[in-house]
Amino acid sequence: MALVTTTEMFKKAYEGGYAIGAFNVNNMEIIQGIVDAAREVNSPLILQVSAGARKYAKPAYLKKLVEAAIIDSDVDIALHLDHGDSFELCKQCIDDGFTSVMFDGSALDYEENIKVTKQVVEYAHAHGVVVEAELGKLAGVEDEVNVSAEDATYTDPDQAVDFVKRTGVDSLAIAIGTSHGAYKFQGEPKLDYERLEKITNLLPNFPIVLHGASTVIPEFVEMCNKYGGDIPGAQGVPEDMLRRAAKFGVCKINIDTDLRLALTGAIRKYLVENPSQFDPRKYLGEGRTAIREMVKHKIVDVLGCDNTL
Repeated sequence: MALVTTTEMFKKAYEGGYAIGAFNVNNMEIIQGIVDAAREVNSPLILQVSAGARKYAKPAYLKKLVEAAIIDSDVDIALHLDHGDSFELCKQCIDDGFTSVMFDGSALDYEENIKVTKQVVEYAHAHGVVVEAELGKLAGVEDEVNVSAEDATYTDPDQAVDFVKRTGVDSLAIAIGTSHGAYKFQGEPKLDYERLEKITNLLPNFPIVLHGASTVIPEFVEMCNKYGGDIPGAQGVPEDMLRRAAKFGVCKINIDTDLRLALTGAIRKYLVENPSQFDPRKYLGEGRTAIREMVKHKIVDVLGCDNTL
């Protein structure tokens, strides 16, 4: 179809009470697995690129891989910068053809976060690009993001209203208990739905974003560990919690860790069971298939976003 912004996606998601999956990409097989899944269930899609992915795969390669995905599929795709940490990085991605960027100023003080976010918004909107920002701090580790549990803070609802009004952002990532990485909870998983509902009521029809929302699917954790991995005690966000969040104005749910676990688990299994094989097309192909099936499950059973075009 086309490379699009998230504006229309989010409008339909908000009205329909479902969320759009935002999947982090690092190489060809991950992109193909995600896009093939979205095509099979006729779902729009957000492919997002972190600073770490840009360093690993190089911006030009990732952009062309996404362009190839559009040619090869019939789904609308938004290309999004995940956790941009400066105006300069956001500007570079906008100039490179991204349709959506996130400026993450959560490490800044409140007024500085507003100042830089507004600068990003002004440049992005002038180029037809939408902006996501973050208010509050999620704990956990993912690529360039590293926040301790002690430094994590939940989003203040009244502050969220002021932030959106003063910056003009198009969507807002909030902190209600999710976290980055494979170790999201110690003890019982819990999300602050009361806080989420209050933010949604104060910002009607405004798209909310959840970061750190992988479910850390047990079967892939077990597969990794069975075939030589060492990932004890990993725990993600239960699927029913994410389905409930989508009913409170959450229009975008970020998924990265589950992609990594699916790819790694499938590759580990293949290499252990086929020790004489050294053809990367074989084991990477297994990883791509695992990602495709996992993403289909996410879109249909967790996000509720199939057949919405």
